[in-house]
Amino acid sequence: MIVVKQANQQEIIVNCELIETIEFAPDAVMSLTTGDKIIVDETKEDLLRKIIDYKRSVHRGPEVVEWT
Repeated sequence: MIVVKQANQQEIIVNCELIETIEFAPDAVMSLTTGDKIIVDETKEDLLRKIIDYKRSVHRGPEVVEWT
């Protein structure tokens, strides 16, 4: 999941696994596999960074948590 800002500056959480395409003309429009479209106020670089960070965290595997 990633946090993005909609055009009205409201933050929402989007499931990265549902993102099919993102168009930038001029606003960023995320098309989801559900058929929904979300207009977000994010740059291409910011969206790519958020998605890559999310994917890295998923593929890194579970972190070991030490309780003290």
